[in-house]
Parts: sequence; C-alpha cells; structure tokens
Amino acid sequence: MDLYIYYKVRDADAAALQAGVLAMQATLARDHGLGGQLKRRPETKDGMQTWMEVYPSVPEDFAAALEEAVRQAGLAALTAGPRHTEVFTDLLTCA
Repeated sequence: MDLYIYYKVRDADAAALQAGVLAMQATLARDHGLGGQLKRRPETKDGMQTWMEVYPSVPEDFAAALEEAVRQAGLAALTAGPRHTEVFTDLLTCA
C-alpha cells in the first residue's frame, strides 16, 4: 500500500515545516527502512501552500508509526489544519 498525506501550510511556516518533515523522514528511513517524498503544489493561494508526503510500498502498520513520528516531531503546530491521509493499493493484473 502507498500513503499520500496532504495538508496546508502557511508561507511563514514553510521553512520550519520543511526542516521538520525532512528530519522526521530521515528518522523513519533509519528506523523502518522506508523513504518518503515531500512535494508541494507550485502555487500559493492566500498565503497558504498545499504539501504532500508520499510513502510508497509501506506495510500496514507503518501508518501508526508515521502518526507517532509526526507527534514526536511536533509538526501539527506548523500545519494549518489537519493532515489528510489517503491509502492506495496496486491493481492486480492477470498475466
């Protein structure tokens, strides 16, 4: 399964949040062997940016580890509103 987490961030908090997310992702990679990606929409609207974290091919218990890592990193204080998580799985094709 792949996790896609998107959220809003104020322009003023972007640099601090980027540092926090990248540090958190480095810890997750070290502890769980799973690398994440950090993306953002190119446009800013009303002083807000939309960001997305992507975690491909994660085990089912990774979502709980990610939530705990977000809490420990204090990222909620730097996001404008909730983090929204979407889960996608690969389509199985017949050979």
